[in-house]
Amino acid sequence: MGNARLRSIHVHPVKAFRGVSPREAVVEPWGLAGDRRWTLIDDGGKVVTQREQPRLALAAAEPLPGGGILLSGPGREPLEVAVPEPVATVPASVFGTKVAAVPASGAAHAWCSGLLGAGVRLVHMDDPASRRPLDPDYARPGETVSFADGYPLLVTTVASLDALNELVARGDHAQEGPLPMNRFRPSVVVEGTEPWAEDGWSGLSIGEVDFRVAKPCARCVVTTTDQDTARRGREPLHTLARHRKAGGRLLFGQNLVPLAPGTIRVGDPVRVSS
Repeated sequence: MGNARLRSIHVHPVKAFRGVSPREAVVEPWGLAGDRRWTLIDDGGKVVTQREQPRLALAAAEPLPGGGILLSGPGREPLEVAVPEPVATVPASVFGTKVAAVPASGAAHAWCSGLLGAGVRLVHMDDPASRRPLDPDYARPGETVSFADGYPLLVTTVASLDALNELVARGDHAQEGPLPMNRFRPSVVVEGTEPWAEDGWSGLSIGEVDFRVAKPCARCVVTTTDQDTARRGREPLHTLARHRKAGGRLLFGQNLVPLAPGTIRVGDPVRVSS
C-alpha cells in the first residue's frame, strides 16, 4: 500500500444521474460535498433509481454555486434548478426508510418526468445532518447519510476492477467486457493496491481525511447498466456471483464513513489503518 494513491473522485449531485469528476472535494460527515443531495421520487414517494429506470444513466447533473444543479439529458433543454426553500417537506422512501425532503420547482418535476415518460418529482435534502441516520447495525451515534444507497462514500480500486475484468474475459459473457469503473458508481477510486486488498480494510486515510470501513458493498442490477447507452447485460453480476459471493450478496468495493471533515485531492496518498 506504500504507493497507493487517490485515482479519481466522483460526485453525483442527483442520485442515479451522471455526475462530475472534480480534482478535489470537501468531505462532509454525510458524504462528499454536493453528492446525492437530490433524488427523484415517484407518485408514492419511493426513490427512483437506475434499478427501475436505466434511462437515468443518460441524464446529467452538474453542481452550481449555492447548491443548485444544471440538468441535461437526451431530448431535453438544459435546466437550472435552484435549491428550494425548506418551507414544506414531503416523505421520500429510501429502501423503505422515510426521509423528509424538500420539493424542487414545478419546472424541475416536468423536466424529469419528460425525460422518463413517467410522473416523478425532484426533491432536495435540506439538512443532511439530521434527516437520515445510518443503518444502526453499522453506525455510530449521530452518523447520517445523504440520498446515497446506504453510506457516505463508496471506495473501489483499480486493481480489483482489473482482476474482475480478467474473470469476465474467461467467463460466459466475455463479449461484455472489459467493464469501466462507472458501472460501480464509486465516490473515490484508489490505485496502487493489490487486487481485492480492500477486503481486509477496516479503516483508511485519503490525504488528510480518515475513514472507517463500515461494510463491503453489495451490488445490484445497476452494475449491469451501460452508463453510456442505458442498455443492460449480464455482467458483472454473473461473474460476481461465481467469484465474489458472500452471505448471498455479490460484493465489489467498500462503504466508508468519514471520521472527520476535510478535503481530498486526486493524487493524495492512501494509507490503510487498523
